[in-house]
Amino acid sequence: MASTSASFTPAKTAKKRAPTQADRFKRLGLMSDDDFIVHLPLRYEDETQVNTISQARPGEFIQIEGEIVQQEQSARPRRQLHATIADETGQLRLRWLHFYPNQQKQVEVGKRVRVRGEVRGGFHGLELIHPKVTQADAALADALTPVYPTTDGLRQSAIRSAIHQAIERADLRDTLPPEIVQRLELHPFAESIRLLHSPPSQTSYQTLIEREHPAWVRIKFDELLAQQLSLAAARAARLAQQAYPLANSDGSVRQGLQSSLRFELTGAQQRVIAEIAHDLRRAFPMHRLLQGDVGSGKTVVAAFAAAQAIDSGLQVAMMAPTELLAEQHYQKMTAWFEPLGVRVGWLSGSKTAKQRLPVLTGLKEGTLPLLVGTQALIQDSVEFKHLGLIILDEQHRFGVGQRLSLSRKGEAASPVGLMVPHQLNMSATPIPRTLAMSFLADLDVSVIDELPEGRTPVITKLVADGRRDEIIAHIYAQVNQGQQVYWVCPLVEESETLQLQTAVDTQLYLNDHLPGITVGLLHGKLSAAEKASVMEAFRQGTISVLVATTVIEVGVDVPNATLMVIEHAERFGLAQLHQLRGRVGRGADQAVCVLLYQGPLSAIARERLRAMYETTDGFEISRRDLGLRGPGEFLGLRQSGQELLRFADIETDEALVEQARNCAMLLREQYPEHAIAHVRRWLKGREDFLRT
Repeated sequence: MASTSASFTPAKTAKKRAPTQADRFKRLGLMSDDDFIVHLPLRYEDETQVNTISQARPGEFIQIEGEIVQQEQSARPRRQLHATIADETGQLRLRWLHFYPNQQKQVEVGKRVRVRGEVRGGFHGLELIHPKVTQADAALADALTPVYPTTDGLRQSAIRSAIHQAIERADLRDTLPPEIVQRLELHPFAESIRLLHSPPSQTSYQTLIEREHPAWVRIKFDELLAQQLSLAAARAARLAQQAYPLANSDGSVRQGLQSSLRFELTGAQQRVIAEIAHDLRRAFPMHRLLQGDVGSGKTVVAAFAAAQAIDSGLQVAMMAPTELLAEQHYQKMTAWFEPLGVRVGWLSGSKTAKQRLPVLTGLKEGTLPLLVGTQALIQDSVEFKHLGLIILDEQHRFGVGQRLSLSRKGEAASPVGLMVPHQLNMSATPIPRTLAMSFLADLDVSVIDELPEGRTPVITKLVADGRRDEIIAHIYAQVNQGQQVYWVCPLVEESETLQLQTAVDTQLYLNDHLPGITVGLLHGKLSAAEKASVMEAFRQGTISVLVATTVIEVGVDVPNATLMVIEHAERFGLAQLHQLRGRVGRGADQAVCVLLYQGPLSAIARERLRAMYETTDGFEISRRDLGLRGPGEFLGLRQSGQELLRFADIETDEALVEQARNCAMLLREQYPEHAIAHVRRWLKGREDFLRT
């Protein structure tokens, strides 16, 4: 009987297809003619003239002609090729970190050549590294040579050729009405595109490099205008949606919350509570950003919004980015609401299925009005009966998809159509005006610009790593006066494992140097119960010094803690340093934040530490941070892989932002077809990204 098992030959491993030129262009986002025409140069090389060696300046591109007077090879630290070129004004070194025989032949002693490259300062004076070598006395270019963003395997010549072909085929008609172009004194679009890709020799090199040429101004304006049009469309779309009006702003839960508070609300808190209450009473979804510096009292404002929703018979979901912060919100909400007969649920990734069951059941049946938790709230198993309000704390820490997922859990069909939940976004990172105007124009913004009474500004001190003994002595003094201390460990190569080890080592170090003082340890690897236990011991004063990783960055509130030591402060971002500093100074006593740094400092690290030393104003910190980090990280949009602005700079182009915003309103009202054409040219499907 023949065997029924089929014999087989192992398949040969398929060869990986080599990327084509089209693949490489696609990697740069270049697929259509419209993509190519706005793939604009990073910089320009001036091949229209020959310079003398005496004109060489560090950081500038230069083209010189001369005779090779010396050539040699070195073996250390690696095999390199060195040559020296001379003209009537001096000599200049040329260096190749790796080279081929034909390059060595190009710069033989006695040859007259033309070399071009960026001037750099080396150990032996000015030099060109890997300069381009061509024949001397060749014809000069008649225009500046553009240098484009590229990718592996894609030569500049191929990009230039593809762009020139695209310009010939593309529709370069202006998307703006002629009267708008004339009124705003804008450079024509087609002329701007052609000039930036092929600038004539007489074009000012400086205005091109600094993006101040009228052609660059037009491109930056167009980009900002497309953004403003998209945000205006997003706002209009939201106003067209429907939401349940939360009319009971003076209901029993809200009144009970007001009566039970043991502190006076600040004027700023009362103002933003009223703004939010007004929004919640409307029949379209609120989309409001609540900004407030660390310690300004945003959580109680959110509680009043939640009370209004609960009084209206709807459910509330409050989501925070970390379990520690979410649990603190849960504890506060429980203390405020449960005495009023309002059940508060808690959900996190560390909860077992058995622990989740009563919470999930209460949500689905509508018997659980208020749920607080982490990203666990967006899991498929979480179903609300009637979700009317979403509160996102530190909203920029969530991805776009996570925010949308929670919002969609509240979308519900009704006799009058789809109902969308109201949304309140909270941030302890104040957004600079230009950033809000550029990226948050579809949001309403409330600002708590007043700290609760009794708060004193935190004193910030910069201390070099070698002065640890002084810090230890200061900790002794603080603890002996009944105060408590945070000691925050640094980020280490973005590694949670290494960061944990650093925290463990620091605890051991402090135990050795602070005998008789209890030193606790808090880090992300602890279970939720362990974290809660450590934090409760710190709140109660059983632990005097708490060594922690950045899990205490936001939300942790221990009024008795008056000293914050941030080790290797130079490794932290500016916003993160400000957030950490905000963990102290929450009581009546004077608080101090010590930024312990290790030199030498990079230029950026020096700027961060200087900013922390000079100001405690969250808006000023944010303005400086924006300049260091850019808008993507600031808004929590960097992870999408899309560039927010490719050409405009919201710090230096503030006037253009204002102009684009006004123009967007005019186009939408009087020239809707032009508005559609403009967005289509510049965004091509990225509108939703900008609107989230």
